[in-house]
Amino acid sequence: MRKFAKHLPHYFSLFGLLLAGILGFAIFSYDRIFQIYTAVAVASAYIVWGAFHHALHKDLYLEVIIEYVVISSLGLIIVLSLILRV
Repeated sequence: MRKFAKHLPHYFSLFGLLLAGILGFAIFSYDRIFQIYTAVAVASAYIVWGAFHHALHKDLYLEVIIEYVVISSLGLIIVLSLILRV
């Protein structure tokens, strides 16, 4: 539990980042292009957040970056498939 509390400020920033992406989707629901840009920005910010978080805790390895890229890409594929559905 202590380890979780130590990382809590980082998780709040991640939650804020994801919340901003959700709000961007809701506010600009009429503009698919802006939603795509929002999805790409949130996916990219997630990767940057992960790299920054692990760099601060001195456990940043190539495998960690690859994991963040894969998870971000999967999420982006899901969101884009929902935006661009016919």
